[in-house]
Amino acid sequence: MSPLFLATALAFALPARAECPSRPTPTEDWPDGRAEAAAAKPAQIQALEDYAFKLEGEDKERKGVRTDGVVIIHKGRVVYERYGRGFDASKRHLSWSVSKSFTSALVGIAMERNALSLDDSICKHVKAKRQDNCAITVRNLMEFASGLDWREDYEDGGSYQTSSVLAMLYGQGRQDMVSFITAHERSDEPGTSWRYSSGDATLLSGVLDAALRPSVGKDWPWVLLLDKLGMKSATWERDGKGVVVGSSYLLATPRDLAKFGFLYLNDGCWAGERVLPENWVTWSTQVSEPIKRKSYERGTDDVQGWQWWLNRPIPGVQAELPWPSVPEGAFAARGHWGQSISIIPSKELIVVRTADDRDGSFSLDTFLKLALAVVEELP
Repeated sequence: MSPLFLATALAFALPARAECPSRPTPTEDWPDGRAEAAAAKPAQIQALEDYAFKLEGEDKERKGVRTDGVVIIHKGRVVYERYGRGFDASKRHLSWSVSKSFTSALVGIAMERNALSLDDSICKHVKAKRQDNCAITVRNLMEFASGLDWREDYEDGGSYQTSSVLAMLYGQGRQDMVSFITAHERSDEPGTSWRYSSGDATLLSGVLDAALRPSVGKDWPWVLLLDKLGMKSATWERDGKGVVVGSSYLLATPRDLAKFGFLYLNDGCWAGERVLPENWVTWSTQVSEPIKRKSYERGTDDVQGWQWWLNRPIPGVQAELPWPSVPEGAFAARGHWGQSISIIPSKELIVVRTADDRDGSFSLDTFLKLALAVVEELP
């Protein structure tokens, strides 16, 4: 057992909980520092907008960087906000795989309620189509280490007929996603390899649903997390069985998405209440063990913890940071076509972006570098 896992087990065995600091929390709305930032940083704001909001060609051509919204939160205040392509502050946006980080948070909440543990077999909570997949644990799903032979191909990744994720979201799997996912064969033993998988995240939400619905009801994501943060715009689509699609289908406004970032920036505390277990944010943002061992189709910016993207090296595997212009220790929830909630703890900074990027030209590192320039030396 690794030191991190041992620390996790010991911590969850202790009944004591750390006190949350009493500090202003944007349950209703954010304090406004936009005018001050605009006066102090006009050149830096212009540089950010030149990168993020200048469309190339006709919109229907879907070229270049296609930003729908940006909200920057610095030291608890909104210091920049802009929308494009018909969006505004009131319109919710599909977050795609940003949803996975919300699902990860809900695992922590479920553990705090003793509804499940990291080392539970999935079959303690759901029925697996293939019995041998009962070897998969909650921890394996959190680390994208189920070992399932999953094809995470999108519109530009090969044949639609061989894509597991497209079949799950739009095809035969959408009526009962847990059954569809657990019908997959395994290519590796659980816990021995990392493979980015919307199947793992959606199976995780199925496990959560089974563990939490009996005591909390079908709206457990709202009762335990979204409503606590005042995310009034949030909706989360479900499969045919009524289970929220934990990988992909959470929608919210950028201001509300920033509230989730604020929860993680403040060690899981909200309005003086501990929503996430003590140290959950720290554990979630450490490099996962399986990614150090064996990875499938991993790029240099694919460094992950518990369904968060990390700006950290991988010990023994990769020395460089995924976002070299950004302080080490930053982390982000990221989704298809450019969605992101980026958190830079050392700068007390949250940067939310919603988008419709299609050609791969957007750089999160460049974008965050420009956002950092906007808040540099602001009080």
